[in-house]
Amino acid sequence: MKKILLLLLSCTPLLLLPSGCAHGGAYAPKNTDKNNLESSAKFVLLDAGAQRSVTCASLQEGKTVDGRLQVKANVRNRENRRLEVQINCVFKDELGFTLDETPFESLILTENETRGVEFTAMNVKAKNYTIRVRQAR
Repeated sequence: MKKILLLLLSCTPLLLLPSGCAHGGAYAPKNTDKNNLESSAKFVLLDAGAQRSVTCASLQEGKTVDGRLQVKANVRNRENRRLEVQINCVFKDELGFTLDETPFESLILTENETRGVEFTAMNVKAKNYTIRVRQAR
């Protein structure tokens, strides 16, 4: 009787292990198109406060004399109060991979003001961009 009990106790952990570890391999990512606006849009608002208060009136793209991408955005305050936001630009190659990114800079907009902001890529490889705006921290 002792041998049977000892045998059952020694086999129990082996019976429980495989059922808890088998998951079936790797998983595909979920919702790859959802919340992926930065890959396709040229102007994005990073939080709900910026989405409610800020818009882009117009975008202008050009090249510098030495061939670097230059972007100008007219950022507009949609509210009747003074706003402080932060803005930056991510420059990307033709496949959408990030080449360089400007630091976030503060932008103060008075009531219903539209202000132009300009960004220039660091090298000639930049073919695309995304301007990002968030509430000031």
